[in-house]
Amino acid sequence: MQICVSCHREKGEGVPNVYPSLAGSAAVMGDPQELAQWVLSQKRPATIPAGRYPTQMLLFGWMKDDDAAALLTYIRSNFGNSAPPVDAATIAKAREK
Repeated sequence: MQICVSCHREKGEGVPNVYPSLAGSAAVMGDPQELAQWVLSQKRPATIPAGRYPTQMLLFGWMKDDDAAALLTYIRSNFGNSAPPVDAATIAKAREK
């Protein structure tokens, strides 16, 4: 909550036309490696085309693999989402691309 709430809000609803919603997001619910690349290095997934939002995702590449996996697992299993968890190995693979 400390990391995401300032942009995506407490309930993950985001701010229309400014910050994307985490709730029901195709990027959040989709390929965990693509999501990791977006969160870690701003490589935007195809489900969030460039120009849809005027803001850019902050870089979280400083996070350890276990911490990043916990963060992504959290957003994938909260806000009404029900996607499988993300493990540290997925984060490590995302860093390689």
